[in-house]
Amino acid sequence: MNILSYVIWTIDPSIFTIPFTDYAPRWYGVLFALGFLLSQQVFFKIFQAEGRPEKDVERITGYMVLATIIGARLGHCLFYNPEYYLSNPVKILMIWEGGLASHGGALGILVAIYLFCKKYNYRYLWILDRLVIVVALTGAMIRTGNLFNSEMEGTLTNSDTGIVYARATMDVLNYSTDVDDVWFERGGELESNQSGIVPITAYIEYRRGFKFEMKDKLFVENQLKSTLDRYGEVVEHVDFGEGPLVYKNYQKEGKEILEISALGKVRHAAQLYEALYCVVLMIVLYWLWSKRRDVLPQGFNFALFMIVLWSLRFVDEFFKMNQEDFEEDLILNMGQILSIPLTLAGVILMIWIFQRDKKMSDFK
Repeated sequence: MNILSYVIWTIDPSIFTIPFTDYAPRWYGVLFALGFLLSQQVFFKIFQAEGRPEKDVERITGYMVLATIIGARLGHCLFYNPEYYLSNPVKILMIWEGGLASHGGALGILVAIYLFCKKYNYRYLWILDRLVIVVALTGAMIRTGNLFNSEMEGTLTNSDTGIVYARATMDVLNYSTDVDDVWFERGGELESNQSGIVPITAYIEYRRGFKFEMKDKLFVENQLKSTLDRYGEVVEHVDFGEGPLVYKNYQKEGKEILEISALGKVRHAAQLYEALYCVVLMIVLYWLWSKRRDVLPQGFNFALFMIVLWSLRFVDEFFKMNQEDFEEDLILNMGQILSIPLTLAGVILMIWIFQRDKKMSDFK
């Protein structure tokens, strides 16, 4: 099978459940934290190379963590659903319910670093030129976390290359304590003439000793099918057909197996696209700092970061499903609308930097 063929994505967002508790650390949280930890190490190296006190790195990290969380949360609440959150302000604090906006996080960081520079006597653009290196790294880690969460899914590829997001479907199929395991495989009995709609098969393995009886058959054909047809997170990614479920039941190695045919909708891995260009941007910015910081004008790296990141984010949004219903009526979605002023800010800053340097050269 073509190595570039579709992948069925069913990774559990939880890593494991802590014994004697219901708490399960999630990949998103771990990758979010790891992004800041790795960024701090890179920033230590930068400060060491430039003879700056390492304790300031710890201070900056604290500012960044708080600014990212507060800014991203407020950004989500005010940019994407202001009426709801302003009517229910307590909900803004319930960050565990989900909802972070990178544009809000970016604005939060800019404010926090300004306050840091005022307090610890740093030049604002000097810090930002170096900070954008680690911001790009952290952004890549966070977007990878979004993939593990099966969120911010991409639009249809209209080809057989991409991802079928089937995690939500797996959770629905794991409907009983009698279910031991659920998994998917490529291929199946259903067929489609539409490119990017591909055959997949879901397998439900029941615990040893369980017998698939008439009541179970009726449940699968009625309640389970009805749930699969109603649940939006399933319908967006997996199609079980308009009629009865296409399934068969058999025993394998002493266990009951239920095999259900379906069609998967192949989508763009939009989170990975953003993670990859963040990694490339980080490498370029680090090289510019390492090799060219003595000749490039102050603010160049920050302006370049703003132009490249937010213009690519604007493009990347074309490959993402809209996050809120109101975006369906917009020519551009909210992510694109918010990316435009940040990109323009980078362009204006870049022009100002070179005009300033030209005036200084003319004066000399």
